[in-house]
Amino acid sequence: MSFSNKVVIVTGASSGIGAATAVQFAKEGADVVIVGRKENKLRNVSEECASNGNTPLVINADVSNDDDAKRIINETINKFGKIDVLVNNAGISRKGNILNGTILQAYDNIMAVNIRAVVHLTALAAPHLIETKGNIVNISSIAGKSAVLTDYGAYNISKAALDHFTRGAALELSSSGVRVNAISPGPVRTDIIENAGVSDLSWDILSSLTPLKRCSEPDEIAELVLYLASEKARGITGSDFVSDNGAIM
Repeated sequence: MSFSNKVVIVTGASSGIGAATAVQFAKEGADVVIVGRKENKLRNVSEECASNGNTPLVINADVSNDDDAKRIINETINKFGKIDVLVNNAGISRKGNILNGTILQAYDNIMAVNIRAVVHLTALAAPHLIETKGNIVNISSIAGKSAVLTDYGAYNISKAALDHFTRGAALELSSSGVRVNAISPGPVRTDIIENAGVSDLSWDILSSLTPLKRCSEPDEIAELVLYLASEKARGITGSDFVSDNGAIM
């Protein structure tokens, strides 16, 4: 799958799925825009992209900040003149439940990043994607389909909303030749547990919850992103691809 002369924005690219996706696109010849909040980690990803392909455009930004979201699109257009693929990968998780009164704060924090920022970036990128007949890949989660852990209701809500937004955006943009799809991973070995400040979960625990008794690696999801963004998936839109080691069962 060659992405030569394609311009790809990847949010949440400082680690995990986003970093793996950025490197995979670079290997396939794309001009990659890597977006994240952690400059030192972005620098490492930039170096890995450059060693495998073109040097990426690095944008240190918070996707939930409206001015930063606009800057992501503007800097991409100023540098490359177009956008072919938008990968909405940035996401957070926070604990919060109904009975102890913490769910609303978790909800507000999570929804700002996991859904509002996606809606905003999609709206900003859409006119440019229409020009290139490009596409969008949203990184969702099986958490949007099955409520398992009681402290993560707000996260579940955000991913369910993202699934439905994916379908709505696909329907609206299809007449303009723009495809929109989602990927719903199960547990993937990233730094999301560490970033969420969670002490009662581990990758061993999460692996034990899947029928295949394993967690995915970021590269597995990245490969699926590239497939959906490629011409091989030219007939696929409004779809949600689950890659979860059977966890949803």
